[in-house]
Amino acid sequence: MTESSVILNAHSIQRALTRVAHEIAERNEAGDDLVLVGIQEGGVPLAQRLASLLGGIWRQTLPVGQLDVSMHRDDLDQRVAPKVHPTVIPFDVTGKTVVLVDDVLFKGRTIRAAMDALNDFGRPQRIQLAVLIDRGHRELPIKADFVGKNVPTALSENVRVRLDEAGVEDEAVLEKP
Repeated sequence: MTESSVILNAHSIQRALTRVAHEIAERNEAGDDLVLVGIQEGGVPLAQRLASLLGGIWRQTLPVGQLDVSMHRDDLDQRVAPKVHPTVIPFDVTGKTVVLVDDVLFKGRTIRAAMDALNDFGRPQRIQLAVLIDRGHRELPIKADFVGKNVPTALSENVRVRLDEAGVEDEAVLEKP
């Protein structure tokens, strides 16, 4: 049986995203050349929420895209069949600051795959990484620029972020075996 505990409730998720949005605004001064790209699945709603928060700060609409990294992963041979989601990037990333957004940063392999996949859409000026939760245990030299919450975990534990699910309030849960 799995034991679980809430590490972020809906209010603390909103507070963390507001702080992250302000950090992005401070680091980038103006949003003219900034775009947000959410990594499927968990990063997409977070990217949309960050775009809304940043739009309020900068008083402008920011482009938001969705990126599927399934076919760029380095563990394709170990999976039965990858679950492919749509990639929708309706803007040119060349010369832009791209903020990749994901829900949980763990080993770093998804982010590496995202950077590979992003190259199919152009050559960004720079790539920054925003995550809601950083749980450590990196296998690759990847570090988030913007973190909502650092949550030290054991390798056997799991972090689940639930956003916009029917009947369930936003929350992040730590699951222990």
